[in-house]
Amino acid sequence: MKTIRIGAGAGYSGDRIEPAVEVAEKGNIDYLVFECLAERTIAIAQKAKLNNPEAGYDALLAARMRAVLPACKQKGIKLITNMGAANPLAAAKKTAEIAAELGITGLKIACVAGDDVLKVLTDKDIKITETGSPASSMGDTLLSANAYLGAGPLVEALENGADVVITGRVADPALFLAPQIFEFGWSFDDWDKLAKGTAVGHLLECGGQVTGGYYAEPGLKDVAGLARLGFPIAEVTEDGEFVITKVAEAGGKVTTDTCKEQILYEVHDPAAYLTPDVIADFSQITFTEEAPDRVRVGGVKGRERPATLKASVGYVDGYIGEGEMSYAGPGALARGRLALYIVKERLAIIGLEASELKFDLIGYNAIHGDVLAPQPEPTEVRIRVAGRTASMAEAVRIGNEVETLYTNGPASGGGATKTAKQVVAMLSALLPREDVTPTVQFVEA
Repeated sequence: MKTIRIGAGAGYSGDRIEPAVEVAEKGNIDYLVFECLAERTIAIAQKAKLNNPEAGYDALLAARMRAVLPACKQKGIKLITNMGAANPLAAAKKTAEIAAELGITGLKIACVAGDDVLKVLTDKDIKITETGSPASSMGDTLLSANAYLGAGPLVEALENGADVVITGRVADPALFLAPQIFEFGWSFDDWDKLAKGTAVGHLLECGGQVTGGYYAEPGLKDVAGLARLGFPIAEVTEDGEFVITKVAEAGGKVTTDTCKEQILYEVHDPAAYLTPDVIADFSQITFTEEAPDRVRVGGVKGRERPATLKASVGYVDGYIGEGEMSYAGPGALARGRLALYIVKERLAIIGLEASELKFDLIGYNAIHGDVLAPQPEPTEVRIRVAGRTASMAEAVRIGNEVETLYTNGPASGGGATKTAKQVVAMLSALLPREDVTPTVQFVEA
């Protein structure tokens, strides 16, 4: 029975590059998949593209391509990624440039687009899921709308000889499902096989999480070699059965427990994991450890895909200003509390306009409040004051007032930092499938 091996190259935009190189060079893989596009990432990328038509793709695309293209070319590994973000075509052209720099020729690079549905959202004034209000109610705060495409256009790209497939907003598991559909000739309505392929994608999409990275907890769930954590590999057969494993010498581990934790990640209903390609049922999924770092997965079922496609809607949700300062030694907690009191009073005196303010002692009450405050008192604390405002100018004032504690507050404060930034937030909408038209374009290297 035919088998393919799919390796994970990244679990998020800023992920480490070395594990991807290791998987490409030592993993005996057929496909390397970089999943790098989080919810807000594409809205931020759309803003970058507005300022520069050649921008809007992942900041690490060039570094990643330089690192892995030589091994991929030498070993015949096909590369799939959503690093195109808001500008897949520019990302494809940049990849072609890098291939030329590396002396790599004959590389066929596919660009998958069509996920930008802002015009559809506004023209049809589609309802926002979380608020129930039409898109027009968001006014000029609306930044972007990108539909989650399925595996279809990626399969089309592979069928037309793509060596590299670069997409924008695509459902994360679809990046991994596409090569399975292509290699095994699965039908787009074989729901059980598509669900199994989706499970492959869901287990691999976060990279080192399934090899023990997010799983590790000293003394309870120990994981060796985290400093050189390896990324996972799936061995998949044409019937959809698969094993999760990793490069033998890489750090981390693959166990039934690491797989169980990852399969539950970002899943609302295990019996109905909705994707553009299939509704996957993970409620009866099984994990069997066949050997060290080899876990066989079974029991996945599927049913007909949803009638609509989800779109992530980016919008400007005000600004956040923040300031921090540290206090150490005897009386640190008392000085930290006094510092927060001073800043709170100062913000009132200057008439700061903020919809929300937060005053924390990091290491003492910043997460749990005073419920789990440590005893005895800590000998060092770091104060943090953060606020949400309607303008950047107001946000800047928050950090400025914290910084003045250097000479106007309690004794011996140090290490002040301050930031102010625009907040890009996300909502969602559901669009009829017929309103979304994916496209595939090729760039030759």
